[in-house]
Amino acid sequence: MTAAEEYDVVVLGTGAAGLTAALRAAADGASVGLFEKADTVGGTTAWSGGVSWLPLNRHERELGLPDDRETVLTYLDSLSHGLIDPVMAAVFVDTAAEVVDWLEENSPVVFETVRGLSDYHPEHPGGRREGRSVECPLYPFEELGEWSARVTRGYQLTGVIAMSETPLGRRAPHGVPAEELARRRLRDERGCGQALVGRLLRGLLDLGVTPRTGCRGERLLLEDGEVVGVRLTGPGGALETRARGGVVLATGGFERDPDLVRAFLRGPLERPVSVPTNTGDGLRMAMRVGAALGNMREAWWVATIDVPIEGRGVQPWQVNSERTRPHSIMVNRHGRRFTDEAANYNALGNAFHVVDVARFEYVNSPAWLLFDHHYLATYGLAGRTAAEPVPDWIVTAPTLAVLAERIGVPADALGATVEGWNTDVAAGSDPDHGRGESHHDRAWGDTTRFGETRQATLGPVDAPPYHAVQVRVGALGTKGGPQTDGDARVLDVDGAPLRGLYAAGNAMASVMGMTYGGHGGTLGPALVFGYRAGRDAATRAREGAALAATAPA
Repeated sequence: MTAAEEYDVVVLGTGAAGLTAALRAAADGASVGLFEKADTVGGTTAWSGGVSWLPLNRHERELGLPDDRETVLTYLDSLSHGLIDPVMAAVFVDTAAEVVDWLEENSPVVFETVRGLSDYHPEHPGGRREGRSVECPLYPFEELGEWSARVTRGYQLTGVIAMSETPLGRRAPHGVPAEELARRRLRDERGCGQALVGRLLRGLLDLGVTPRTGCRGERLLLEDGEVVGVRLTGPGGALETRARGGVVLATGGFERDPDLVRAFLRGPLERPVSVPTNTGDGLRMAMRVGAALGNMREAWWVATIDVPIEGRGVQPWQVNSERTRPHSIMVNRHGRRFTDEAANYNALGNAFHVVDVARFEYVNSPAWLLFDHHYLATYGLAGRTAAEPVPDWIVTAPTLAVLAERIGVPADALGATVEGWNTDVAAGSDPDHGRGESHHDRAWGDTTRFGETRQATLGPVDAPPYHAVQVRVGALGTKGGPQTDGDARVLDVDGAPLRGLYAAGNAMASVMGMTYGGHGGTLGPALVFGYRAGRDAATRAREGAALAATAPA
């Protein structure tokens, strides 16, 4: 037997996009069925830094930071390479501030500017050094009751600090005092993506919307060309949910499905850094009903290293700040530097997909992060402090020649690379790849020299012993999916809306194309298009009910 339920709006997925879609629809008076494939809620959003790129927000204005619509659109266009739809970009920019205001007025969500966080390409036309990225302050999870234990937690950014309190955020570059951390634990106060998810979830619970976990969406229900519901499998077996206003796909990307990765992505993806449930369920459902697809080759790329995590085994660790610090470089299989190591992580992904057409090999995969004793003693690595012994997953050698042998790269090439790097650093620049020229590069480097000079990221590799860890290309999620219009309505292969079907977050074709506007460039669009999807679906349900009420008996 298949159970049946009926709602105004059905939302699949409980990341930022799904929670926002459900919240907006419920606040508009719609009955909402909210379903999550995992046993916990929050998706990859709960694992993230929780920062949202929402230009023109009121906090930016209140700080007196100059910005305007045309400047933001100019910036996005400068990064487009023809892959950003200007109409969708305009919708995003025109709605971002509205989303901030609406969430703050209608839910426990509160935002504040993360000072010092620049756009990812601040030197491009229209780029800014701060203001467009916001985060939620700490949220006491005790206010979620039993749901406090049902929000998924990762292993990098799931503690009791906010992004603004990390070295990147600069508010507390030397750490939060132990007594303050102890105080926060009394009420289970959490920051980063946990704070955003916790606040959105509390808002939904207050409106009477309770997520249903362990429910996987499998097939959309189609009648006369209109999506009228979805078939799911849950703890109790098969379930059919009807949706008068529409179904919102917010199921994340497809980075955890090897077949879909092979079919669509432009190059290797070795290490997904996302929740295991992101296997393309929404994508497959949309394809079955004729959705047009877009941006399928792209992902939110990130460089990773393999690190043993207690209780989790070996996990991919995002080396975002680690690779930007002085006294380190990255080299490829030929022992040569190949990129600006301090570039933003999404842009850096391009370097791993370069092909040598003669040898038909990916030139820069595998790669190695190379650093010296000064680096390790000063900064540590991947959560390991400088005081701890060097772990066995870091390759160590007394000389560069021995290190080259141990990591399998040519010793003469590696020696020449390091010698050339040290010479350039002594002269104060990186003529080969421009490391340190961007404000972004300098911001991610040595926390004690925040943004002051190129030396925040430049430093010689000259203090033995030498160390290396293999770097693998990873992704926070994929960026391709069904194409949508400005209200997140899924379009069919002829460009017409598929009635009753919406997509948001990483389940839709990203408005960002191949780029990443700034810190929070994933979550900002997720909030915006989740908001627009929930609003439109609720309106559609309301209008349908009104039409039915006036129809002849």
